[in-house]
Amino acid sequence: MNINDFNTLGLIVLIPLIGGIINGVFGSKLPKSWAPKIGSAALALSFFFALQSVHALYTSKAERLTYVAYKWIYAGSMGIDIAFMIDHLSAIMVLIVTGVGFLIHLYSAGYMHDDPGEWKFFSYLNFFIFAMLLLILGKNMIVTFIGWEGVGACSYLLIGFWFTDDEKAKAGQKAFIVNRVGDFAFILGLFLLFWETGTFDYVEIAHMASSTTSALALHGVATAAVILIFIGCTGKSAQIPLYTWLPDAMAGPTPVSALIHAATMVTSGVYLLARLNGVVTLSPVAMGVIALVGACTAFFAATIALVQTDIKKVLAYSTVSQLGYMFIAIGVGSFTGAIFHLMTHAFFKACLFLGSGSVIHSMGGEQEITKMGGLRKFMPITHITFAISCLAISGFPLLAGFFSKDLILWGALSNTHVFAVEGVTPKMIFLTEMVAAPVQSGAALTTQGWVPIAFIIAFALGLITAGLTAFYMFRLYFMTFWGEFRGDEETKSHLHESPISMTLPLVVLAGLALIGGWGGWPHFISHWFHDPHWMLGFEHWLAPVFETSDKFRIVNRFGSHAATQETIATGVSVLVGLAGISAAYFAYVVNPNIARRVKQRFGTVHRTLMAKYKVDEFYDFLFVSGSILVGKIAYVFDQFVVDNAVNFVGRVGESIGRVLRNLQSGNVQRYATYIILAVVLCLIAIGSVNV
Repeated sequence: MNINDFNTLGLIVLIPLIGGIINGVFGSKLPKSWAPKIGSAALALSFFFALQSVHALYTSKAERLTYVAYKWIYAGSMGIDIAFMIDHLSAIMVLIVTGVGFLIHLYSAGYMHDDPGEWKFFSYLNFFIFAMLLLILGKNMIVTFIGWEGVGACSYLLIGFWFTDDEKAKAGQKAFIVNRVGDFAFILGLFLLFWETGTFDYVEIAHMASSTTSALALHGVATAAVILIFIGCTGKSAQIPLYTWLPDAMAGPTPVSALIHAATMVTSGVYLLARLNGVVTLSPVAMGVIALVGACTAFFAATIALVQTDIKKVLAYSTVSQLGYMFIAIGVGSFTGAIFHLMTHAFFKACLFLGSGSVIHSMGGEQEITKMGGLRKFMPITHITFAISCLAISGFPLLAGFFSKDLILWGALSNTHVFAVEGVTPKMIFLTEMVAAPVQSGAALTTQGWVPIAFIIAFALGLITAGLTAFYMFRLYFMTFWGEFRGDEETKSHLHESPISMTLPLVVLAGLALIGGWGGWPHFISHWFHDPHWMLGFEHWLAPVFETSDKFRIVNRFGSHAATQETIATGVSVLVGLAGISAAYFAYVVNPNIARRVKQRFGTVHRTLMAKYKVDEFYDFLFVSGSILVGKIAYVFDQFVVDNAVNFVGRVGESIGRVLRNLQSGNVQRYATYIILAVVLCLIAIGSVNV
C-alpha cells in the first residue's frame, strides 16, 4: 500500500458532502422519510471508511497515511494542496466525529420527525460533518481553515434553524459574529507561523519544531503565533472572553447541541493546538496563558451552572467548563490528557444532551427542571443512561471521566515540578538530550517565574471545579428524575419514554461513558500490573504524535515519587467528586429545604450567578451599544454632511448650467450683442495693458 495515495480519506470527507447536496437539492421533492435515511446513510458510510482507514494505519505501522485530492495553489516555492492526512491523532478525531455523528443522526430521525424542514436539517447536519472532517483531516493549515470557517457557517444555520423565532435567530447570529472575532486572530497567527516556517504543512511544521536548530529559531515567533491561534480557539471552543455564544446556542434543536457542543465544533480549538503541539511547547509563556485561561473558564462556567434551571443551559455551561479542562491540559503540556478528555467528554456529554432532548420531548417542549421531577418512573432508559453519564462527568471511579479528568489534574501538578526544576520546557529537555547537548543550549527558552505558579493555580481551580461539577450535575439529575412530578397534570398524562430511534443512541453512548476510558488507566495502577500495554493503550497510541512534547516522556526523570504524587492527586480528586455528589443528594433529596435556605441566605450571590455575572450585558454595553451608537453617528454624518455636500455640488452645477443655458437661446440679435460686448471688453483690456 502506498501511504501517500490512500484515497479512502477522500471518501470519508466526500460522502457527507454528497449526502448534504442530495438532501439540500432534492429533499423537498423526495418522500419525507428519505431525508433522515440519506443523511444517516452518508454518516454510516463515512464511519465505515474511517474504521477502514484507522485499521490501515494500524496494520501498516506507518506514522501517517495521506491523500492529495487536488493540487491547488503553486507560486514559487510555495505549494498548497487539497490534501488529507490520517495519523494517530486525527484517527481518534475522525472516529469520534463520524461515530458520534452517526448516532446523533439516528436520534435526529425521531426528534425531528414532525418538523416540516426535516430535509433541510439533515442537509445542514451533513454539511457540518463535511466541514468538520476537512478541519481534522486537512494536511495543511489552509484546508483546516476552510473546514474551520465551514463549521462556523453551518453552526449558524443549525443554531438558527427555527429562525422564525427571534431568540433562535439572534442566537445563530451571535455564534457567527463571536466566532468571527476569534477567527481574525487565528488568521494572523496562521500567517505569522507561515512567515517564519515558509509552509502551511503540519508535517513540515512539526519537523521544524522537533529539530533543535530550527526550534530555537522558531521560538522567536512561537509565543505570538500560539497566543493568536489560541484566541481563535477561544471563539470556537468557548473560552473566556469569547464563550458567551455557546449557552445561547442551546436555542437550536437538541441534536445540534449534542453534535456541535459536545463532540465536534467546540473541540476543534483543542484539536488544533494539539496538532501544533511542537510549536506550543516552544513557548512557556503561551502555555501558562492557555492553562490559566482554561482554569478560569472551567471554574467560572461551573459556578454559573450551579443555579441554572434550564436543563440545556446547565449542560451548556458544563460544556464550557469541561472545555476549560481540556485547555488546562494543553497549557500544562499534557496533550494526551487533552485528547483523552475530548474523547470521553464526547461520549458522556453527547449522551447528556440527547438525554435532555428525550426529557424535553416527553415534557412537550418544557425545559425548566423546576417543573420536572420523578421522571425515572416514566422514562427508565433515559433515566439510567443519564445517571451513568452524570457519574462519568463527575469522575466516578472506573467510568470514562475518572480516567481523563484525573490525567489532566495530575498533568498540571507533575508538570509544575518539571518547569520549576528544569527552567525550560519539557520539549527542549528532550531535544537537547537527543543531540547530547547541555540544557543550557536552550537558555533562550527559560520560563518566566510565574509559569509554575500558573500550573499550581490551574490544578487548584481544576480540583475545585471537579467538586462543583459533581454537585451541579447531580442537582440536575435529582431535580429531573427524583422526587415527585412538579408539572401540571396535562403534561404528566403525556409523559412517556422516547422511541427506540432516540433511546438506542443513548444506550450506546452510555456504554461508551462506562468503558470509554479503560484504555488510559492511571500510571500507578498500571504499574501494579507491571505496565501491561493495554492499560496505557491510549497514551501509547498517541506517542508518535506527541513524541517530543508530551510530559510522559519527561516525568520519569524525577523518580518513583511521581507514582505517589499521582495516587494522592487521584484520591483527592475522587473524594472531591464524591463530596459534590453527596452534597447534591442531601440538598435536593434528603432535605430540599437546605437548598432553599442557602438560596435565601446568599440571595445576592444567587442573583449574580443567575445573571451569569452580567457578562452579556457588559458586552452589550461595550460592543453592541457602542457599535449601534457609532452606526447612528455615521448615519447622521452621512445624511447631514456627506449627502448635503454632494447635493451642494449638484446645486452649484445646476445653477451654473442655468446661467450658461441663457447663452444658448438661439436668438441671432442676442448673439451679435454678446460678440460686440466681447470685442469691446478685449479692446479695453488691450488698452489697459499698453498704458
